[in-house]
Amino acid sequence: MSFSDELRTRTATTWEAATGHRFVEQLWAGTVDDAVMGRYLAQDALFLDRFVALLGEAVAAADRTDARMAIARQLGMVAGEENDYFARALGRLGIVEPATPLPPTRGFLELMDDARRSGVYGNVLAVLLVAEWLYLDWAARPEPSPRDWLHREWIDLHRGSAFAAWVGLLRAETDRVAAATDDAGRESMAGVFTRAVELELAFFDAAYP
Repeated sequence: MSFSDELRTRTATTWEAATGHRFVEQLWAGTVDDAVMGRYLAQDALFLDRFVALLGEAVAAADRTDARMAIARQLGMVAGEENDYFARALGRLGIVEPATPLPPTRGFLELMDDARRSGVYGNVLAVLLVAEWLYLDWAARPEPSPRDWLHREWIDLHRGSAFAAWVGLLRAETDRVAAATDDAGRESMAGVFTRAVELELAFFDAAYP
């Protein structure tokens, strides 16, 4: 079993609660209430700047050119397509001011900042892997897309061959780095991964008042 598979297995209960969350079910069905969607997206938008910074740290810390270039390309996508989606979605929902971070949001912002400031490539990868792999998991369903672009485009940003390849690279890099580090380093990566999964579930819960 690869290291990334082991981490996924360790967190299976929480992971599956997140990927099967009622928000995900309603998103796919196109029935998410606008108030819930707005609350969710307003909180998620708070991640964008820190997530770009975390990707920038991964670019700097990567020790292989192919990984560095792949991460840089993804950084450009987040700063472009994803940022554009947030602008249009929040505008449609009438959200004009930045939201006050809820506890799960604050927790994830702190986790990203801690990983970035550590300069430890393995810990940076562990946060990125959860943020991207968990979303690919719930977004890659073989079901008809919802009709409303507000729901459909959020799903589309997290699925498809390019996004799957990106998650595959993060898994491969996580496995490679874990194999080259010591037990303490691997446990640190595992702790970051586990905390990120817990926060993802809490984040979905927080979308509902």
